[in-house]
Amino acid sequence: MGGHDPITINIVTIFPEFFETTLATSIPGRAAEAGLVRYQVVDLRAFTTDRHQTVDDTPYGGGAGMVMKPEPFFEAVDSLAPRGPVVLLSARGKIFTHEDAVRYAVQPDLTLLCGHYKDVDQRVADYLATEEVSLGRFVLSGGEIGALAVADAVVRLLPGAIGDHDSAATDSFYDGTTLSAPSFTRPPEYRGHAVPEVLRTGDHRKIEEWREAEARRRTAEREAE
Repeated sequence: MGGHDPITINIVTIFPEFFETTLATSIPGRAAEAGLVRYQVVDLRAFTTDRHQTVDDTPYGGGAGMVMKPEPFFEAVDSLAPRGPVVLLSARGKIFTHEDAVRYAVQPDLTLLCGHYKDVDQRVADYLATEEVSLGRFVLSGGEIGALAVADAVVRLLPGAIGDHDSAATDSFYDGTTLSAPSFTRPPEYRGHAVPEVLRTGDHRKIEEWREAEARRRTAEREAE
């Protein structure tokens, strides 16, 4: 642990079962076992007051689809008493970036609110969430996939979550801006496609220069798209 308190990641959702296997798998699971992170998945329906556990209603002003009610979200977050960011996953949010993951990773806790149906009552975004983020300019059926992506991006940054720091340090966007160079492994040739010769020379200086040049080239190409 190295003296670091574990971060708590709270996830508020109507599908808590969505997270059971995924958060116990790979790096998120190992980080929890190592005591680096604690996951708290909260069932939004537990904070409803009617016997049908209703979390949505028809929109004011008419229109298609159902809107998630504000009360369960507010009550759920009240029960958590978060000290860190409260993030609503939403198609209209700002695009989630590596810098956001870094910022979240140093907080005592992170609370992720998963919407569903047509929309979430705007009062949740305006008066409960501290920010609103999106994975991209597309619409998902709910916020669960986005919450899982954010949680994974945050957890892998925790000290000790990845055994090899160099592995994380060479990830795309580790420095906030640059894509990583391409990776190759054995066999040296497959179906007529060869590994770049420089990577097989054993010349570490040339290899590093090649990787830096490839990273810059690929980043410039992506930015030009």
